[in-house]
Order: sequence, then C-alpha cells, then structure tokens
Amino acid sequence: MGKAKSLKDKLYGAAVLKMSFRLRGDEASPAFRYVYPGVLRDLELDDEKVEQYITENRESVEKAARGSTPEQGPR
Repeated sequence: MGKAKSLKDKLYGAAVLKMSFRLRGDEASPAFRYVYPGVLRDLELDDEKVEQYITENRESVEKAARGSTPEQGPR
C-alpha cells in the first residue's frame, strides 16, 4: 500500500486539476463538472480550501497546470 498523501499534496493535486480546466476556459464543461467533484470527494477536500490554495500558490499551480512542474520544497 502506498504512502498516505499529505493535505498539501491533496490540495496541490486538486488545485492543478482545477487550474488546468480554468486556463482552457472549461470549468463549465461536463468533464470538469463530473471529474472535479469526484476528486474533492475522494481526497476529502472542499472547493473553498482548493481556491484558497490556488490564491496562496498561484504561480506554482499555474506552472504545473501548463505542464511544467515546479519544485514543491520541503514538506
């Protein structure tokens, strides 16, 4: 069994997913409306926390969503 993900890892993953749709203007798409709520449920997160993470880490989230993963630093 794999190592449990930290809250920061979960927020980062959900934020990158959301930002990838946002950058394409696809947040209203059926794909986003289907996938994103499931990710929130599976990771036990809420959208408000993901938005807060995006606000606080916009540069690294956008960079990852565009396909270039930055260093996340120590955890």
